[in-house]
Amino acid sequence: MANIRSKKAVLPLAALSVLALTLSACGGSEGDGGGEEPAANCSAYEEYGTFEGEEVSVYSTITDSEQDLLENSWADFEECTGIEVAYEGSNEFETQVLVRAQAGNPPDVAIFPQPGLLAAQAREGYIKPAPPEVEALVDENWSEDWKSYGTVDGTFYAAPMLASVKGYVWYSPTTFEENGWEVPATWDEMMELSQTIADSGIKPWCAGFESGEATGWPGTDWIEDVVLRQAGPEVYDQWVAHEIPFNDPQITEAWNTVGDILKNEEFVNGGFGDVRSIISTNVDVAGDPVVEGECAMYHQATFQAANWPEGTDISENGDIWAFITPGEEAGSSAITGGGEFVAAYNEGEPITAFLSYMASAEFANNRVEQGGAISANQGLDASLASSDLDRQSIELLQSEETVFRFDASDLMPGAVGANSFWSGIVEWINGTPTEEVVDTIESSWPE
Repeated sequence: MANIRSKKAVLPLAALSVLALTLSACGGSEGDGGGEEPAANCSAYEEYGTFEGEEVSVYSTITDSEQDLLENSWADFEECTGIEVAYEGSNEFETQVLVRAQAGNPPDVAIFPQPGLLAAQAREGYIKPAPPEVEALVDENWSEDWKSYGTVDGTFYAAPMLASVKGYVWYSPTTFEENGWEVPATWDEMMELSQTIADSGIKPWCAGFESGEATGWPGTDWIEDVVLRQAGPEVYDQWVAHEIPFNDPQITEAWNTVGDILKNEEFVNGGFGDVRSIISTNVDVAGDPVVEGECAMYHQATFQAANWPEGTDISENGDIWAFITPGEEAGSSAITGGGEFVAAYNEGEPITAFLSYMASAEFANNRVEQGGAISANQGLDASLASSDLDRQSIELLQSEETVFRFDASDLMPGAVGANSFWSGIVEWINGTPTEEVVDTIESSWPE
């Protein structure tokens, strides 16, 4: 699930130091000859109005260093509009936001990492439809696909915020060059490369599904990537909406295709052990053997960049780089990904002003410029990204040629997407046959 994954993206210490200097430079103007004049250039914020003394409470899963960056991204908005954003990040967001809503004490605004949870809150009548100003900004800055994830039963509720791109395959360019290996253009070429690497005595893949209560989620990303590439976007949509069962033959085929890699003792689990070691290997360190030369490839999203050992050069000719999991045909442009959505439990002009800012290109540029984040906002200047990989990912998200689909487990009902799908893929790695696993997951789908 996206919220679980986003917690792992910790900005490198050096970047935090830069941020601290930036915050210091943008701080109060006393002593620099500026008197009480605002440090920010407020001309870009005039359209939001002024609300001196007003407060908007915001609740989300984003904590730690990511919280600092998020709050810094609206610091000028606060200064120029007079709105104080009272932010609270929590690792218990998914539970507590429901409790607060039922108790009649919700935050003004919540940032949802799962469209499925957002939809459930909207259908129960807790979430307010988005103001027309916000919907107009989303129509201007986001694709119809992204708008649809914030829309429930035909009513638009929530603007997208940040994003991640799933399905990257991380590798060492040096190791590939030294061994004469080439980045594969198709799934078949990737399988041929895997066999070539295995024949050389190196395990081609490393993997790790351990993630506390969320153990199993990295495996669901594998299945989702293959369903989209093998069966196509229409089948993917039908699968997510339960218009076809979870044990449909096309979905079963995707599991078996992934099994050709993850359940192949020749191919996994470099640096850790046999196939079953995938279950006990923590996702945060599962890719480390790529750097150490004990495995050649690791499947993970853009936020893996924060998990590499400190000092790792992530660039096309550096220590680590990544290619998108290839499709059946060369040049396939289908990708999966995740993101957050900003929705309101309460109404009011200051809340509308905040929601409008969060849907704007100004917010996307302010947040991405600080590093460690990307967005599918069409108004985002990709050159502001902090790495080549982030720039590439933004361009993929903004391209009209890209077929994008949101993380399926985040769209499915919680009983499946955050429960039986996770536990089922663990049982599958542990030896349970594919048909038995997908039948069990299908039986867990809520009526």
